[in-house]
Amino acid sequence: MSSKTITSSMVRKYIRPRKSNSRKGDNGKVLVVGGSYMYHGAPILSSLAALRTGCDLVYTAVPKVNAQATRAASADLIVIPLADSKLTRGSVNKLLGQIPAGIDSATIGMGLAVQDIEALKLLVKSLIERDVRLSLDASALRKEILPIIKAKNVLVTPHASEFERLFGEKIPDNKKTRISIVEKHAKKNSITILLKGMDDIITDGTKTLINSKKTPAMTVGGTGDVLSGIAASMLSQNRDVIEAAASAAFVNGQAGKIVQKNLGMHMVATDLIDALPLISKTFDRIK
Repeated sequence: MSSKTITSSMVRKYIRPRKSNSRKGDNGKVLVVGGSYMYHGAPILSSLAALRTGCDLVYTAVPKVNAQATRAASADLIVIPLADSKLTRGSVNKLLGQIPAGIDSATIGMGLAVQDIEALKLLVKSLIERDVRLSLDASALRKEILPIIKAKNVLVTPHASEFERLFGEKIPDNKKTRISIVEKHAKKNSITILLKGMDDIITDGTKTLINSKKTPAMTVGGTGDVLSGIAASMLSQNRDVIEAAASAAFVNGQAGKIVQKNLGMHMVATDLIDALPLISKTFDRIK
């Protein structure tokens, strides 16, 4: 199977124009579920990245121990405290009763502590049943989830270690072999995979796109959380998962290039969020 390198002209086709008469919520409503006692920042980064890439509303669900810090991080966030400090079936059931109708997309897993795998399965299954487009990352990348998301138009965004945990196969150094392995598992599970790395590989097993970054400064913690937020924002505005994933990878990578050029190897993830509008606005269209 041949692959193509993502270009700005491709992304321009993938990112939808905004209607001049649109109202709040018309351009995407996103749910972010993440965080734990140790990792309070991950869902904040995802949520702010989602807002900075064009969605209208973000609901950020975090453990109640993190709720105050999350609210303090930004007045732009709508915070939903989870009932427990880790993801449990009780906290999931309560969350499902709290989130508003009409959520377009959700990203799950960034910094999330999962106490009960059945709780994660319940959350994923319930959101799919509500026609919410899903992006799964970090703690949500568990092999037990695969039967639930198969053929459900879901995006997973692992790095190499998470890929091995999820699919049971190690990612090799050889680029051609790496692409082939990712394609194989995407096709087998009927999902879209965005394998993060020096070259992001995005594939649904039929179509494969490559996002070449060359940004070693982006190894800093939190850049993957930013990508998850961008992916959720893109999914909230475009139902085509591979197009949304490709757009997210490209915008994230281009923002990284700007920050690396300005700050060298000294970026932090919030620098990346600050750069997102500089890239995103080049794709703005109003109709």
